[in-house]
Amino acid sequence: MNDSYAECLVRRRIPFYANLVNIAMGAVTAICVLLALSTNIIGMVLLLVSGFATYLLYRNSRVEFEYLYVDKILSIDKILGKSKRKKAWEGLMDDIQIIGPSDSSAVKDHAPSNAKAMDFSSQLPGIRTYTAVVRSGSETIKIIFEPDDKMLQCFRQTAPRKVVL
Repeated sequence: MNDSYAECLVRRRIPFYANLVNIAMGAVTAICVLLALSTNIIGMVLLLVSGFATYLLYRNSRVEFEYLYVDKILSIDKILGKSKRKKAWEGLMDDIQIIGPSDSSAVKDHAPSNAKAMDFSSQLPGIRTYTAVVRSGSETIKIIFEPDDKMLQCFRQTAPRKVVL
């Protein structure tokens, strides 16, 4: 049996406003530290709330995606702040209709205009993204991601007619 294995890690671009919000929340937390030193319980509660909110905002603004392709199963995990991993999407190669560059006409022909799009790319300008059109039942989903050359080769090895390069 021919087993294929490929993995790829992609870091999403941090939006500009996220850095501004993180700096502002850091300043609010610093003010709450001073408030906690001068007052009793109210300042402490505000410090805990603002500290927790700052932590959540910081963690959720640092997003990575891990693509894993093992034996006809494509799995995409979302990693928040390099600490929390969540399964974002998983599918079989049999359910995927076509995989190709996002701007190719073959992908646009297979995906209807009302298809749900799930973006697991870095969102950097100039990066070549690929789209996998998946049909599960009556629903069509467009998975936008950035596989590396090894992963594309594994796709092509297991399902050569479904891969457009």
